[in-house]
Amino acid sequence: MNQDTANIHIKMTSYICKNSKKRIMNRITSLFHIEHPVIQGGMVWCSGWELASAVSNAGGLGLLGAGSMHPEILREHIRKCKQATDKPFGVNVPLMYPQIEEIMQILVEEDVKIVFTSAGNPKTWTPYLKEHGITVAHVVSSSKFARKCEEAGVDAIVAEGFEAGGHNGREETTTMCLIPAVRKATTLPLIAAGGIGTGRGMLAAMALGAEGVQIGTRFALTEESSAHSDFKNHCLQLNEGDTKLLLKKVSPTRLVKGAFKDLIEEAENKGASAEELREILGKGRAKKGIFEGDLENGELELGQIASLFRNLQSVDEVMKEITEEYSNALKELVHY
Repeated sequence: MNQDTANIHIKMTSYICKNSKKRIMNRITSLFHIEHPVIQGGMVWCSGWELASAVSNAGGLGLLGAGSMHPEILREHIRKCKQATDKPFGVNVPLMYPQIEEIMQILVEEDVKIVFTSAGNPKTWTPYLKEHGITVAHVVSSSKFARKCEEAGVDAIVAEGFEAGGHNGREETTTMCLIPAVRKATTLPLIAAGGIGTGRGMLAAMALGAEGVQIGTRFALTEESSAHSDFKNHCLQLNEGDTKLLLKKVSPTRLVKGAFKDLIEEAENKGASAEELREILGKGRAKKGIFEGDLENGELELGQIASLFRNLQSVDEVMKEITEEYSNALKELVHY
């Protein structure tokens, strides 16, 4: 056993012996003041106040998905989330949002304490958020952008691999390759995302250098998710290979099999330009598919991990299952 392996075993044993409540104390739990280093993804049309507050109440960090909310709707969800939980929660903000200035102003006015940014340059808004006492994490898909995050002054990084649902990185780097690369590139607290939805997946991410995980797909398929029941039921029947990363000429997006995915794939196989693909996309496709449950004409976005799940569960059930599986798998590894 080399020294690194020995150190891992010491840390694992220490966790098992000292932590009877299955709480993990590290930089992520300390930064966000949460019990478990589990962050719920701020997914469009799934991540409303009910989901975010449920995750926070269960000991993780719930995030509101601002990407699918008009500014005043976001304000309403922030206020409802505050009524539903006294635990920390945050807001995920895609920096390409068309009314970004208004969104940022609302975050400050409503005294939001935690913001996760994505899809843009972290240098643009991080100083503003930090000036107002907000803890900032930024989502990246490469070690290059992780270094830029550190330069921008963010508090933590989310490294999201190719397996993730929704909009994805152009590099197509898997989570298992991405996390150790980002860990080498930065000293910031690191959260792993993409293809993680179980306790064993969380343990694997920790072994690679992460200090927490961000889980989207599994929370999207819970009772508290604002996604349509038809979307949830359909996705709980998916098998391996039933999602595919498409739309690389526009914005790489992992789509669930179905009529819309077939339409996009056929157009791409025929050499459709970015403009032609945007015309097919039109407006409101994701809302139609995820929020309204139109499985034929809607854009269905989800991660590869969906094929592991078959039952609709509550957030509380999911969190307990993840943390207990993590603890049990950790014990098995120590005794191996």
